[in-house]
Amino acid sequence: MRALQLVSDRKLEIVDMAPPPAPGEGEVEVAIGAVALNHIDVWGWRGMAFAKRKLPLVVGAEAAGTIVSVGPGVTDLAPGQKVALYGAQVCGECRACREGRENLCENVAGIHGFHLDGFSRERVVTKARLCVPVPDSVAITDAACAPITFGTVEHMLFDNAKLEDGETILIQAGGSGIGTAAIRLAKAVGATVITTVGSDEKAEKAAALGADHVINYRTERFEGVVRKITRKRGVDVVFEHTGVDTWQGSLFSLKRGGRLVTCGSTTGITAQINLMQLFQQQYRIFGSFGCAIHNLADGLAKMDAGILPVIDTQITLDQIEDGLERLESRKVFGKIVMTLG
Repeated sequence: MRALQLVSDRKLEIVDMAPPPAPGEGEVEVAIGAVALNHIDVWGWRGMAFAKRKLPLVVGAEAAGTIVSVGPGVTDLAPGQKVALYGAQVCGECRACREGRENLCENVAGIHGFHLDGFSRERVVTKARLCVPVPDSVAITDAACAPITFGTVEHMLFDNAKLEDGETILIQAGGSGIGTAAIRLAKAVGATVITTVGSDEKAEKAAALGADHVINYRTERFEGVVRKITRKRGVDVVFEHTGVDTWQGSLFSLKRGGRLVTCGSTTGITAQINLMQLFQQQYRIFGSFGCAIHNLADGLAKMDAGILPVIDTQITLDQIEDGLERLESRKVFGKIVMTLG
């Protein structure tokens, strides 16, 4: 079978690999249909050693496909069924897993595409409990955006920030994969959405997605505009994932008692915080990493209801470096999805 391996920094190769063995007890074999790209793929491609890994490594952390065969003991999945794949090999037995908080697993064996071979290969054998059925109405290319993109946003907005109807949210980098998803999911629950983007072209697209107010952060100080829009009150929630460049402005944009949830640090990992501001304004700050399996399922249900991911570009396996370069350059609005079929 064909697979896409990272063999050294910024060097990917399409290789022939032996097909996986037949699925064992509680396992399924999946034919991968599509893999969605993320900034964490760019980091791995650049050689950022944030994960213990051994090269060559099959890349791809977010994917969906079709079940080919099932192993003994699997009764809830069948050949021909579309599934989205949860990307972390969680134990399923610790307290966090039993409580449906798999992203806090105490015995996680690794994440596919970083510590373990990823999903950019034609066939994968994985545990059936890590496969979430995809509704018939949802295309494989959209479903591939569920495990990280929709799942992460679901966990951030609703498990952590608990965004509600009538609240106002500031979504940073609204043209990114999770930014576009956040706009759509926040609007769907009745929130007023303010978002930042890096160009007038992206501003038009973000407004077309439903954002109520769009700020080009290259021409305006977003925190000042947010204070004007909210009449100096500030927003209820800030959706952060950019890091140092926006951190102070994001905090300044919050109302008293507001909530900030963050899952990323693409502009740097170390930021300062004014502790008096933190406790006097009674901010609540949430770190959010990945998602639980139920977030993935909730995201697919919303896709089934018509809230779909924004697909910027579809590429094939041999176009992966072009896709990563496009993602790295921040020219993307939405997701880049690689098809394997």
